[in-house]
Amino acid sequence: MTLRIFNTLGMRKEEFKPLREGEVRIYACGPTVYDFIHIGNARAFIVADVVRRYLEYKGFKVTLVSNITDIDDKIIRRAQETGLSIQEIGEIYSDAYFEDLAALNIKKPSINPRATQHISDIIMAVQKLIEKGYAYEVEGDVYFDILKFDDYGKLSGNKMEALEAGARIEVNPKKKNPADFALWKACKEGELGWHSPWGWGRPGWHIECSTMAMKYLGETFDIHMGGKDLIFPHHENEIAQAEALTGKPLARYWIHNEWLTVNGQKMSKSLGNFITVKDALKMYSPQVLRFFLISAHYRSPVDFNKESMVAAKANVERIFSALERLISLKERDKNGEEDEELISQVQEAKRKFEEAMDDDFNTPLAIAAIFEIVKAINIYVDRNDEIGTEAKKEVYNVFKTLVEDILGIKIEIKKKYLEGREEAILKNLMEIILEVRQEMRRRKEWKISDEIRDKLQKIGFIIEDTPKETRWRLKEETH
Repeated sequence: MTLRIFNTLGMRKEEFKPLREGEVRIYACGPTVYDFIHIGNARAFIVADVVRRYLEYKGFKVTLVSNITDIDDKIIRRAQETGLSIQEIGEIYSDAYFEDLAALNIKKPSINPRATQHISDIIMAVQKLIEKGYAYEVEGDVYFDILKFDDYGKLSGNKMEALEAGARIEVNPKKKNPADFALWKACKEGELGWHSPWGWGRPGWHIECSTMAMKYLGETFDIHMGGKDLIFPHHENEIAQAEALTGKPLARYWIHNEWLTVNGQKMSKSLGNFITVKDALKMYSPQVLRFFLISAHYRSPVDFNKESMVAAKANVERIFSALERLISLKERDKNGEEDEELISQVQEAKRKFEEAMDDDFNTPLAIAAIFEIVKAINIYVDRNDEIGTEAKKEVYNVFKTLVEDILGIKIEIKKKYLEGREEAILKNLMEIILEVRQEMRRRKEWKISDEIRDKLQKIGFIIEDTPKETRWRLKEETH
């Protein structure tokens, strides 16, 4: 099946066709580093991670760029509140962000550009927008004139009549139009800023992202991702700036994930339901939190509540339990009929998984396919106490690929099952060694036979030759 993606630009599913054969370039909006990321942020980052993982599974070379906004009004306020420098605030919360990514098994982006490292690129972009007539300077501030960009509103659907002063837009007498947005902001003396043709200042938020995206991915790239809250004004403004500069589409596909709510309410500090990833991980394992965040389709809202998390925990345990039961089975050389039937069921579930993911990354249906594998394994284990080595390997590899490599749910097997598996491997290995030694004895190669026995004895094995058979056991430890 061909991969189809719901494109916010046009509000319809479209067949995915990358600009370059075998390669996909993605920009996903990263954090503004003034605080710890919350579970709503995590949903957006995990969605981007699953998209990336599935595209890599399909054979694409994926370049994922995700920025770090390390200069912003919120960062400045946090620095003032804490007495720390803006740079210190940025470093503290950037480090915390990467810790959270690692905890949730989110692959680190290919490139993590920081806004403060691209000031010269941003100044150049702003200068070109002024030269092209899309921007104007007033008292050290530079604004984008949205009336000059005919396609403004094409992503969000917000037309000019909806952009009048009032809703969401602060009235500023310096602007030609209330909806014009800042490309460059004049700074007061002593504030963090940079020299520019318009005086001492710093970049606006929107120009940071479009500049860094085009620097690393080109004037037009494949996919732009982010939360639904970024459609307007952030992504709308990114499009306006970039396309005014180049005359080309910024991104061909726009993917936006829906809200995350807490007990039915939008998460906010004022309501006291603001949950950071670090706090969530004190209550639930990374696997459970990640499973919960992909259990609903990315374009559907998801509610963080006790019932949902209990269900997520139970589902993760079901998945791991089935895999543990598979691993605990003894192995035999050849596959039997039931083994082939199990493989067939697993391959059919894999096909359904791929079909679901090809349909706009439908993780709920993909998870349903995984539970078909869980069911097949459990039925098999209930009826059998051993499995063909190749069948076991194939089922395990499919399971690991779908659960861990694509969905990113890191597999953890309880120690007792691993110990059981190690014991089985040890027994099989000793049988092979003793068969070789027995063959040496049949050939009257006594020296080699004795060397094998002596070397095994040195590493803790007792070998006992009897008239009927050769036995082995581990030396008892003495204290």
